Amino acid sequence: MCFGDIHADGELKLVVAHLGTSSKDMKLKVFKGGNLMTENTLIDLPTGVVSFYMDQNMPRTPAIAVASGPHIFVYKNMRPYFKFTLPVLEVNAVEEDLWRQAREEKIDIGVLHEMIEELRQQGMELTPRSIKFLTLDPREMEAFAQIHKYGALKRQTVITCIATLNKSMAEDDAISCLVIGTEANLIYVLDPEAFTILATMRVPSVPVFMSVNGLFDVEFRIIVTCRNGTIYTLKRGMDSVSSGIELNSQPLAMSRVGKHMIVGCMDNTLRSYTTKGKKHWSIKLQSDITAVGVMDHKQQGFKATVIGLADKTVCIYRDKFLINKFTTPDVVKAILFGRFGREDGSLVMVMKGGGLLVKILKRTATFEDKGIQKGGPPPVQTLKLDVPKKTKLFVDQTIREREHGIVMHRQFMHDLQRLRLNAAKTYAESLMKSENPISNSHTEPLKLNAVVNGIGPTFKLKINLQNTSQSDPVIDMCIGFSYESSLYNIHRKHILCPMLVPGVMYTFETLVDCISDKGISDTIKVFVLKRDKSIPLISANINMPVSEPALVA
Repeated sequence: MCFGDIHADGELKLVVAHLGTSSKDMKLKVFKGGNLMTENTLIDLPTGVVSFYMDQNMPRTPAIAVASGPHIFVYKNMRPYFKFTLPVLEVNAVEEDLWRQAREEKIDIGVLHEMIEELRQQGMELTPRSIKFLTLDPREMEAFAQIHKYGALKRQTVITCIATLNKSMAEDDAISCLVIGTEANLIYVLDPEAFTILATMRVPSVPVFMSVNGLFDVEFRIIVTCRNGTIYTLKRGMDSVSSGIELNSQPLAMSRVGKHMIVGCMDNTLRSYTTKGKKHWSIKLQSDITAVGVMDHKQQGFKATVIGLADKTVCIYRDKFLINKFTTPDVVKAILFGRFGREDGSLVMVMKGGGLLVKILKRTATFEDKGIQKGGPPPVQTLKLDVPKKTKLFVDQTIREREHGIVMHRQFMHDLQRLRLNAAKTYAESLMKSENPISNSHTEPLKLNAVVNGIGPTFKLKINLQNTSQSDPVIDMCIGFSYESSLYNIHRKHILCPMLVPGVMYTFETLVDCISDKGISDTIKVFVLKRDKSIPLISANINMPVSEPALVA
């Protein structure tokens, strides 16, 4: 839907392309206030409607363009004026040759069906005739081929979205070009007077939403949201685009507010992106998004985003801050803000059940930022700090860094590389000596942990051993110790391990006696070895505590 001064009387009407039942009763309706003025019958399902000026004739009367299938129907004074049809696309040569052979009876219907099905599986673009032929029952294929094989093949695309672009001047009643997106991944810019194609651009996927600004003769930018969940930006002189903004969820609606793109996604998020693709902010909404519109009040200089939700709520956001919300009798499916009649601040909403709701903003309304926290740093950061004066030492250090900056940087990088080298050497040495508590072996993946309990002179040493494999058990393992025999005596110097089942933590215990009365401690090394192998798989160092003296009764 759109607003248009279709009678040049200064009172804008609401033009709605009604979908009907998707197969019949498609209408182009014009509303004045809440009353239906006129309606025209549409021959195909409409995909978009815009109001644009196509000439300089007085009085200034805009035309209405309705996109429907592969055609654009132009109405002047709500009467049919012109019909533009999209150019026919190139037909696949193999497909055309197959139908020619069928016409000359060189191949039968079964071979024709198999070959066309093979082209479809290869990702070839087929004509509507071939697509219809593939969907038919085998009993109906013969009659269909006999009727249509003598006609010429045509591959016609359809329009998916439509917008307007001012041609050479930025006024509201300046001549505008039509910008249309098609199912063939093409964007066309049409001349409003001769209805010729001024520019053709290609995007990687089918366009579904478009936002256009600028002047065609000077500089313009077309922001396209495509069916693959990516936003692309097209500029003057571009024939195609390959990179864009990838969204985490499929887009439901897109609008442009100032220099930012507002996108509503299927994961109930409202996101803002800059024209260069940088994410500005993202907020989570309480319900599914059903409609997105722009609230641009030019007299007040106020811009906001109007969001319709599935819980019958309409929210108004300025940037990412909620400034107002209200409920509606039904779920809102379409939102349009602008001048309706003689009121500049009119919000028109179309309900899911077919109702039309119009809310008019008061002319005395003021827009203030009371209670709205603006983005950016907090106000505390704007306070001036009491910075002390520069000392002579600081000035000398600054001069030194300025004069010897290259040498200092080289020395820093040299020390950094040496630190990395030493760390790598230490890590490699620990792997060679099996000093890690986690084994790096693929056949015996083990994890070791040791704990000391007690205050002495007798300690309890608890060793936890786990097989970290997913499904393979580990067998023939044993635990050994290395310690200073003049300080400690271990009761179980050699512990045999049972079969280690994956994922189970096994605990082994032994007593350690401190036999020295000098009040010193040392390190006990624990090794896990494979039977008949001298190199341990893993090891751990236990720092023993200082033993308390023995208590004599």
